[in-house]
Amino acid sequence: DTLWDIARAEVEKRESPDDDGKRVEVWERSVLFMGSKTGGKTTIILRCLEREEIPKPTLALEYTFGRRARRQNAPKDIAHFWEIGGGTSLLELIRIPITSNNIRSFAVVLVLDLSKPNELWTTMENLLQATRNHVRKILDKLEKTNPEVVTEIKQKMQNSLQRDHPDYDLVDPFPIPLVIIGSKYDIFHEFDSEMRKIISKTLRFVSHYYGASLVFTSKSEALLLKARILINHLAFGYDRSKSVSVDHSKPLFIPAGLDSLSQIGPPPTSDSDFGKMRASTPLELWKKVFEKTFPPKSFCDLRDTKDPAQDSQYAEYEVDVMRAQKNQELEQYKRNASKSWKEMGFDPD
Repeated sequence: DTLWDIARAEVEKRESPDDDGKRVEVWERSVLFMGSKTGGKTTIILRCLEREEIPKPTLALEYTFGRRARRQNAPKDIAHFWEIGGGTSLLELIRIPITSNNIRSFAVVLVLDLSKPNELWTTMENLLQATRNHVRKILDKLEKTNPEVVTEIKQKMQNSLQRDHPDYDLVDPFPIPLVIIGSKYDIFHEFDSEMRKIISKTLRFVSHYYGASLVFTSKSEALLLKARILINHLAFGYDRSKSVSVDHSKPLFIPAGLDSLSQIGPPPTSDSDFGKMRASTPLELWKKVFEKTFPPKSFCDLRDTKDPAQDSQYAEYEVDVMRAQKNQELEQYKRNASKSWKEMGFDPD
């Protein structure tokens, strides 16, 4: 079936009643995957959709979808999967999949490469900040036209923690559902135990502060399964697991709302260093502690400078031949123009 065939079939299912004469609602959700370049985002998506494909590098913004039925003989719900490639180099593309039309059913999955801790905080900070700013712009516009929707979205995120949770007034939930995945755990597991502890505690704090779920994964099917559980909850409304693993010597698995600041503990640094640090927010304090151990790469270093036109996976013979021809014409034009300027005479006055 083509995409249009599937879309038409889904519309027909929505309009047809079930056995009880009631109209069956088909749910649609959208999930945006972003994060570290070569962090394994495409692999995670393919595993969630149970597709046996060889993952290819994502150059810009790619789209795919999955369909699941909640019960036998029921119409299938649809999940739209978007993926931004290039690490932090294509932040402006975030505004394409996230719109006022789908904001109520949108979620974000942030994939961070645990094997590159010096890039971790910068990647996380820039992507989450860009996403948050864009979502807030959407909510500000909706506030004027449909304030009930904004209230619903904010209430849903506030409910990521139970009202009787001791940290209820101490966190700042992300404006839409968020899952943070630490990938390449197999490499991370070989790190020094103290390094693993700092990275793990920091990601636990960030996830808890934003009301997000956290899971560490690798190419291991057992670990990928845990990531799938959280993603299927976002994409298809499946029940969320209530199991928790906070042992820093093992892969972390912490669904949103099931951690606490008392369990996480203070930032891992000495009392003398702690006293010298000045921070206006808890998040800024954890950032300073983390970057003291793992000095960050600059934002410019993380930007992808590869020319998309030279990527072999997008080669098209006719287009490439025409492009080469136009490049030659441009170079010839530049030479002729330069020669013409040199030949022109100007009065000294």
